[in-house]
Amino acid sequence: MDPRFTELLTQFLRFLDGREITPESNLWELGLDSMQSIELLFSIEDTFDVSLPDEDLTDATFSTAGNLWSAVEAAIALPGERAA
Repeated sequence: MDPRFTELLTQFLRFLDGREITPESNLWELGLDSMQSIELLFSIEDTFDVSLPDEDLTDATFSTAGNLWSAVEAAIALPGERAA
C-alpha cells in the first residue's frame, strides 16, 4: 500500500491508537463510519487524481484497507478515467 494512502486513512480511524495499518485492517472496527467514508473517498480521489467507479463504492470495498487500496490501484491503472 502506498504511504500516502495509509497516511490518509489514519485521519479517519479514531480507534487506530498508533497501530500499523495492514491490508487486513478492518476500517469499520477502527472507527470509519459511513459519513467519514464519503470524506475519505473525496480525499483519495484528490490525492491520487482518480475517480472510483460506482461499482466500487460498496461496504465490501471500504471494509479493509487492502480492499480499498485494491480499488484505488485499479482506478490508477485506468488512464483518462478522472471525473470532471
